[in-house]
Amino acid sequence: MRGSPVNDTRRVRVKICGVTSANAAAAAAYAGADAIGLVFCPPSSRHLADLELAREIAYAAGPLINVVGLFVDPRAEDVESVLARVPLTLLQFHGDESEAFCCSFSRPYLKALRMKPGVDVAAQASRYKSAAGLLLDAYHPSMPGGTGEVFDWRMIPRVLPRPLILAGGLRPDNIAQAIDAVRPWAVDVSGGVESSPGVKDLTLIREFISRAHAAEISNNQ
Repeated sequence: MRGSPVNDTRRVRVKICGVTSANAAAAAAYAGADAIGLVFCPPSSRHLADLELAREIAYAAGPLINVVGLFVDPRAEDVESVLARVPLTLLQFHGDESEAFCCSFSRPYLKALRMKPGVDVAAQASRYKSAAGLLLDAYHPSMPGGTGEVFDWRMIPRVLPRPLILAGGLRPDNIAQAIDAVRPWAVDVSGGVESSPGVKDLTLIREFISRAHAAEISNNQ
């Protein structure tokens, strides 16, 4: 399945990932984002090494907004250290973590799958039946995410065991096309709403969310 809509139409959920300031978090929430993502992966330009800042950003999003912590092959103690300081509601794993590891932190989690040519998406997805959702992202040999590249959406199976979050090169000018082609449960954007790496553009955030919410999905399609 690519989601579980119960009405005739549904709007696509939106996650703004790689948020590095409280101002951007508040702006995303005000514009209608359903979730923000905080990156805890040192090579990334969006990495939040200062956990007090990460905590401030999380609270700036306000109530009822999911705060997602992104990790890439972390040690368990690193995840626990973040959880002790930052009020995360979901975890997101972008590496080669096992299902047992992903579900060991008393939080729901998203499992990211990198869409490398030839990857068996269905087989990979079947390894993470406990995931709250599957995030499909573009593949880059040296970057676990945030590549700014679009992958071939035809690689996505018509049926997946968990709700699909689409990522990879999404921008305000292609989000409607992406939603029409893929019909995901949610979309995830980072670089596509930035003025420079790690710096969110508030105008682009508003435009992206507005266009994503306008692209309703009909159950009858």
